[in-house]
Amino acid sequence: MSAEEIAAGLYARVRGCQLCALAKTRTLAVPGEGPLAAEVMFIGEAPGANEDKLGRPFVGAAGNFLGELLAAAGLGREEVYICNVLKCRPPGNRDPLPAEIDACRDYLDEQIDLVDPLVIVTLGRFSMAKFFPNQVISRVHGQPRETAGRFYVPMYHPAAALHQGNLREVMLTDFRTLPALLARARGQAGLLQAGGAPPPRAPAPAHGADSLNGDPASGVAPIAAGATLEQQRNDGAGAPPTIEKTDAPAGALAHRQNNGR
Repeated sequence: MSAEEIAAGLYARVRGCQLCALAKTRTLAVPGEGPLAAEVMFIGEAPGANEDKLGRPFVGAAGNFLGELLAAAGLGREEVYICNVLKCRPPGNRDPLPAEIDACRDYLDEQIDLVDPLVIVTLGRFSMAKFFPNQVISRVHGQPRETAGRFYVPMYHPAAALHQGNLREVMLTDFRTLPALLARARGQAGLLQAGGAPPPRAPAPAHGADSLNGDPASGVAPIAAGATLEQQRNDGAGAPPTIEKTDAPAGALAHRQNNGR
C-alpha cells in the first residue's frame, strides 16, 4: 500500500471518528494537509471556527500569520505538513480536554510516522506538551532539541501574536532560525544516505512517554501547578536558542529500526 493510500485511509477514519463528544458538535473534522514527504511538520492545538467549516488547518487569521511566519523561514505552505493535536473544534474554541487529546493521540502518532519529518515544530502549549512535558513555553520557545536524529522546536501558537502584539516579532525571530536547523537536519540525513551512522529518527512518543523532557538539570523550569496559558506567556523572555540532545527510549529506536521510513 502506498503512502498516499495509507494517508487517505487515515483521513477517512478521522473524518468519520466518533471517539469523543466533539463528533457531535463539529461541522467537519480536520485531519491535516501537506506533502507526505515534507521535511517539516507543524502541529497546532485544535481547529477553530474557519477550520471547522472548511475541514482544513490554519485557514483563519492565525493561518494568515502562519503564512507570514513560514515566509520568514524561507518556506512555502505547500512544502510543509500541517496538522493539530485535536482533529475537531472544541465548542467555543475552549482548551482541549485530556480525554479529547487522548482520543486523537493515535491519529497524530500515525501522521508523524507516515510523514517522518526531519523537524517537528509545535505551535502552542498543548502540542508542546506532547514532546516537552512539564515545560513553560515562554522559557523554551525557539529552543530545539534533538532526539534520535529528529529535531523538535516549541513555538508560540500564531494566534497568541494576534492577541499579544509583542509576541509577533518574537515568533518571527524564532521562525528565522528554522533554515539553519533544517540544513543541519538535512546534513545528518545525508550522512545516513552516504553510509554514515547518525541515529535513526524516533517515532512519536508512546502514550505517557516523557521522551524529550531531558535532564532535570537542564535549567528549564517546569510549568507551575495550575498555571494558566496567560501566565505561561508572561513568564519571562526565554534563553537564546540552543540545540539540546536527548536520548530516545530504547523502544522507539527499535521501532524505527524495524519499520524503516
